[in-house]
Amino acid sequence: MSDLTDEERRIVAYLRESARRGERYFRAKNIADAIGLTAKQVGSRLPQLDEKSEEVDIEKWGRARSTTWRVTPQG
Repeated sequence: MSDLTDEERRIVAYLRESARRGERYFRAKNIADAIGLTAKQVGSRLPQLDEKSEEVDIEKWGRARSTTWRVTPQG
C-alpha cells in the first residue's frame, strides 16, 4: 500500500473497516462525506484502487443515479 496517495489510503482504510463491519455496498458520495473528500475525488479513484490495493476488492456493481460499488475485504 506504499504506492498509494494519502487520499487513496484514507479511502481504502474507510472501505476496509466498513467492509469488516459487514457493509458491502457503497456510493462515492457516502464515502466522501465520511472522510472529508468530494464524491468526484472518491469516484475517480475507486476503479484504480481495485488494481492498486491488496486490502479490498472493489467492483462496480450497479448504476442507477450514481454508481454503487461492492467492496470485499481481502484476507
